[in-house]
Amino acid sequence: MSVPHQNSTPAAFDAKKSQRARELACATLQIEADAILALRDRLSTTDQDQFAQALALMLHCSGRVVVSGMGKSGHIGRKIAATLSSTGTPALFLHPGEAAHGDLGMVTAQDVFLAISYSGEAGELAAIVPTIKRMDVPMIAMTGNPASSLAQLAQVHLNIQVDKEACPLNLAPTTSTTVTLALGDALALALLDARGFREEDFARSHPGGALGRRLLTHVRDVMRSGDAIPAVKANATLSTTLMEITRKGMAMTAIVDDQFRVIGVFTDGDLRRMIESQQDFRSVSMDQIMHRQPHTIGPDQLAVDAVHLMEQFRINQVLVADAQGVLVGALHIHDLTRAKVI
Repeated sequence: MSVPHQNSTPAAFDAKKSQRARELACATLQIEADAILALRDRLSTTDQDQFAQALALMLHCSGRVVVSGMGKSGHIGRKIAATLSSTGTPALFLHPGEAAHGDLGMVTAQDVFLAISYSGEAGELAAIVPTIKRMDVPMIAMTGNPASSLAQLAQVHLNIQVDKEACPLNLAPTTSTTVTLALGDALALALLDARGFREEDFARSHPGGALGRRLLTHVRDVMRSGDAIPAVKANATLSTTLMEITRKGMAMTAIVDDQFRVIGVFTDGDLRRMIESQQDFRSVSMDQIMHRQPHTIGPDQLAVDAVHLMEQFRINQVLVADAQGVLVGALHIHDLTRAKVI
């Protein structure tokens, strides 16, 4: 007896099934969108005081926001905790089942406890709430039932009630989890604004991401320094200058005075233009042909500022000078590419 290959491609929907699938998908999105709009209306009217109290508890918390929930509420709780942490509100997720077996020790009196249960009667949460109350930890409950045990025990109740789940059987948590996640985002972003959280703060929480690299990488982190800096004096001959450009591999060199202050730059482009207009190069020195007052950038500026400078003036290299104009580094666009700043 042959066994069908489990990875075989399923037969395509016929027109009737395809239409049914599209209608169900659109109905799902509409139901969830309507529920979020209803939540918005409650927050601006009947629930605004509760939302404000929840914000105040979390904003003035000297510890962390401990988020807990079971099942699908737990999955949403993990996301809420992650969003809070990345937007300036220290948070962690505590599994209520594990909490009852030792992990409750993660909760301190300085924390705020955010309990999520649509029914408000989750047994695993009910088992640990008395301990949370004895520790005098402020508790915020997110439930769909203001009369539930969890809602009644909490200092603040955030109502996540929905008219119906998007599931055709009205069983699988769908609309309710979407609304819970949206309310978590609303809390996190309201807290972000209240804390004055900015791009730089976000970058510190995401040093491995593109934004982190752009906002945390400084010119000194990626510039070439020491012997890698191409530099000659103003009296250097053209041949000496070309040897320096070749050795350092930046297609340019800085021209410096006796104090190593930047007074000019000479690039491959300058050489090409000079060849077009000059015939005898043997007696030419850099002070005669260098480009004076070159663009420079400070070592403590963001690397992304160097990118903007290069784009603005259509150049591929920039010299790095300190506040006194002393040459301390050189930066090529390839250095910025390797550092993934661009």
